[in-house]
Amino acid sequence: MSLKSGEMSAQRRATVVSTSVAALLTFVKLFVGIASGSVAVLASAIDSTLDMGVSIFNFFAIKKAEEHPDEHFNYGKGKIQAIAGVIEGTIITLSGLFIIYEAISKIIHKHPTQYLGVSLGVMLFSIVVTWLLVRYLLRIAKETDNIVIKADALHYQTDLLSNGAVVAALAIVYLTGWDWIDALFGLGIGIYIIYSAYEIIEEGVMILLDRSLPGEMVSKIGEIIANHPKVNGYHWLKTRTDGTRNYVEFHLVLTPEMTLEEAHHIAEEIECKIAALEPNKGWVITPHFDPYDDEHINEIFFDGKVTQQCAVGGEAPAN
Repeated sequence: MSLKSGEMSAQRRATVVSTSVAALLTFVKLFVGIASGSVAVLASAIDSTLDMGVSIFNFFAIKKAEEHPDEHFNYGKGKIQAIAGVIEGTIITLSGLFIIYEAISKIIHKHPTQYLGVSLGVMLFSIVVTWLLVRYLLRIAKETDNIVIKADALHYQTDLLSNGAVVAALAIVYLTGWDWIDALFGLGIGIYIIYSAYEIIEEGVMILLDRSLPGEMVSKIGEIIANHPKVNGYHWLKTRTDGTRNYVEFHLVLTPEMTLEEAHHIAEEIECKIAALEPNKGWVITPHFDPYDDEHINEIFFDGKVTQQCAVGGEAPAN
């Protein structure tokens, strides 16, 4: 679906909402975290600060990814979202390490926790606001299947868990006076944040490495091609995604006497059925027409083993 001039996409709108929420929570948590001396609250404040920075970065990443291909970027800039995902995961990991450092420091130096009542109120407020944001981001992620929004939703889901842990830690400290509990929970939050970042980084790296579409999707694409009554076979099916668009290439084996117009019509029928598998995504489908199965030739070209000019008629020399 194309956007009108000046119109903001659902993905970009989601990053604006998450940035605004993160800014609000950052201000409140930082103020209370510094005043109370709670490592758990301070850890949550640092996480919210990073959330805000990442959401701002995501806004511009999605804006760039939505630009149409041009003479310099023939396939568009969709992979910038994967780069954003890797950067976001790395930042989350660093924030987790800093939280672990602060927790260990508090255990060693035995810093006291103050203003427990106010801290508890702030964290409960944060949980409610974050829960509403997660519901919104999950809806947008489902509608768009956008890697950046999915990463944002996952991040804020981990925030919900970490915020819950902070509340539990503050409640225990309030009831028992054991300040080391606050540091212990902060340590656990830091470890969990690092763990949660792995999935975000992995997905971004896999997109950058051109991993194929999920096996189930590839099987469905193969079935669509093979089940067309006028297709004699297919080979060299390749798939990948940049997070916004799916890319599919394949070679169709057709009857040699078939006209180009008929072959084109067959390809269009197949392309429409493939695109219907995931209508919310953009698709770039590139068929190639063959009068016979020449998969071995494709493999020779791919491996860079052709050492002399191809013979007349398109037949590559045997290796």
